[in-house]
Amino acid sequence: MKKMDYQNVRGTLDYLPDDEIIRRNIRRTLEDVFIQYGCQPLETPILNYTELLASKYGGGAEILEEMYKLSDRGERELALRYDLTIPFAKVVAMNPTLRMPFKRYEIGKVFRDGPIKTGRFREFTQCDVDIVGVDSQLAEAELMVMALDAFSKLDLKVTIQYNNRKLLTGMLELFGIGSENMNKVILILDKLEKVGVDTVISELYDQPLQDSTIISVKRFLTDEENTRLSYFELYSSQNEKVREGLAELKELESYLEFLGVDKPCVFSPFLARGLEIYTGTIYEIFLSNQKIKSSIGSGGRYDQAIGGLIGTNENFSTVGISFGLDVMYTAIRSSEKDCQNSNNLDFYIIPLGTPKEALLVATSLRRGGFKVECELSNKKLGKALEKANKEKVENVIIIGGDEVENNQYKVKNMFSGEERIEFFQFK
Repeated sequence: MKKMDYQNVRGTLDYLPDDEIIRRNIRRTLEDVFIQYGCQPLETPILNYTELLASKYGGGAEILEEMYKLSDRGERELALRYDLTIPFAKVVAMNPTLRMPFKRYEIGKVFRDGPIKTGRFREFTQCDVDIVGVDSQLAEAELMVMALDAFSKLDLKVTIQYNNRKLLTGMLELFGIGSENMNKVILILDKLEKVGVDTVISELYDQPLQDSTIISVKRFLTDEENTRLSYFELYSSQNEKVREGLAELKELESYLEFLGVDKPCVFSPFLARGLEIYTGTIYEIFLSNQKIKSSIGSGGRYDQAIGGLIGTNENFSTVGISFGLDVMYTAIRSSEKDCQNSNNLDFYIIPLGTPKEALLVATSLRRGGFKVECELSNKKLGKALEKANKEKVENVIIIGGDEVENNQYKVKNMFSGEERIEFFQFK
């Protein structure tokens, strides 16, 4: 019989305990922050109808190419979710009695058959918060502050770049770019920081655009004043989208300044977020030290998705933010600080021929709220202590015949070497 070649599917990983401890800590930290901000938990199915995920209010053409598709025995066309946003919009569309504003968080696996790079896999975990029912930029401001709080708790220094899709599309309209080319041009501009101005302009020349249009875009990209909102005042009188986008950005900036978070939040006039779903403010989160170049979080306003799914085209004010747990894990793992994690045990119990008594002590301590591991494999004392040292267990309890006879056990602190006696009724 041919031996099976055991290996993971490309783009998927196993996380052994040392790694999973870090990931669980990230997840718990994020969840605690989400709850602190009044968000309610939600869980949606991984498996969805293809029609839902392929909606024009979904991830856009590029992501749809990466969607995992399958069919069931009833020959229904199904797909694995590629994000948590459209499943959330579906929940709101199906539950019209939800009280507004509705703030939800969800942490779950998503799947994309796309390129693999540092911190990006084909099976990965997203951690999302979305707010429905808030028209003002207060929603965006709260999510941005929440992100800064979360990353601060994880000891990761970040910068949030933000822009407004109305402002960007309005400017591109003024330069002569029509709706038929708009999304393609936005996708090209979205690569500006990665590839530079010359490459972006070169790609624009490959599009069916007038030379004068490309010259105007280049002038816009290279103007030193383009990071000031005042730069757009002149254009706001010529285009309604520019006017609306500028007003929303001014409102957002006033909140960020008032809350004292305007320094780590930076206006980026060419940030595009290629997804067609976005209708207003957009933002991406980057590590300040640039150890990972790609964003580790992103989001924005998408007011048309829920109404589009219902079929009414009604606007539902909706803002979301998403954190990539896997890329955050990669960032923490690659940091200079010591990433060796203990297993967070309070006690490790070593029985010396006393397995039943050791379990009795373990049960008593666990009922007292302590985290306890009882050695079950009959390790010799030296080997058991070696394991405790390797796993950075602070307190070790040794239980032998004498301890049982005297109704007491010894607790050894592995860090300080100090020992203490605890009395316990074995019989």
